[in-house]
Amino acid sequence: MSGTFLQSNLWTLFKGSFGWEPYSFHYEGKLVNVLLRHFGKFFSLAYIPYAPIEQDKLEEISAYLKTLLPKGCVFIRYDLPWYVAQEGEWPDAPKSFHKAIMDIQPPSSVILNISRPLEEILKGTKERVRRNIKTAEKKGVAISCHGGEELQVWYDLYKETSDRDRISIHPLSYYQKLFELASNQKRFDVRLYLASVEGDAIAGIITMFDGKEATYLYGASANRKRETMPAYALQWRAIQDAKEAGCLEYDFFGIPPVDDPSHPMHGLYLFKTGWGGAIIHRPGCWDYPCRPVLYKLSRLYESARKWYYKKFKKNK
Repeated sequence: MSGTFLQSNLWTLFKGSFGWEPYSFHYEGKLVNVLLRHFGKFFSLAYIPYAPIEQDKLEEISAYLKTLLPKGCVFIRYDLPWYVAQEGEWPDAPKSFHKAIMDIQPPSSVILNISRPLEEILKGTKERVRRNIKTAEKKGVAISCHGGEELQVWYDLYKETSDRDRISIHPLSYYQKLFELASNQKRFDVRLYLASVEGDAIAGIITMFDGKEATYLYGASANRKRETMPAYALQWRAIQDAKEAGCLEYDFFGIPPVDDPSHPMHGLYLFKTGWGGAIIHRPGCWDYPCRPVLYKLSRLYESARKWYYKKFKKNK
């Protein structure tokens, strides 16, 4: 199942470097990683991405985990890993769980089977994808692969992307830390790909290879030379490298829930689904309140925060 890196020691250490306190417990012989976020001296929340816990055990485990966490923990937030028919749904959700106001990991994605021959993978893409890969080749788009040494180049492009699309990004040190930690572990191979035309870097992506899984984590592009279709050349190179590294699937990691032309990220939906992968949906984030009264207040705060970032700030 894609996304297992979110339960890895690497990811726990990574998030632990930026305000989260790593915590873990054992469940039926499996290690479950938890991230704690503290608010002041007395309150906190617990976040568990893609926990290896069966659905029918989640309520029992939550009650047990509540006894282990600090008394000021307001709620436990789970990013549920299993697949559902529609994003956000959890048909058998216990009454003790509530759908979170905001999701953390993208509930919907496209997962491409790359265990097949490259010719078959390319044939399975939409005609638009194949055409744009050829366009990139004809217009001289060159793809280079790096570690973290070229992150400043990529980050300049990412800031341009942020300004254009009005998305929030982390400081450069955040992405540098990911490469630093990955370089000290054998399991993970984090790569930076840059697309250039005549030496001018115009786009870049960061991918993670983890055993049989490859994940596209971050993407950036300049406003210039977009007609050269660098995004297609980047993904095609990363897919080929992932296959060569022994990965069996390539996770594009995040799309809008449905094919809706009015959605602000509809272009992203068309781009990622164009590669012919399977569209999957997850329930997203669900909360187990530990302190019900404070949890209700936290929902009011998150609702206001969501409105500010999704509506007010985006429309300024």
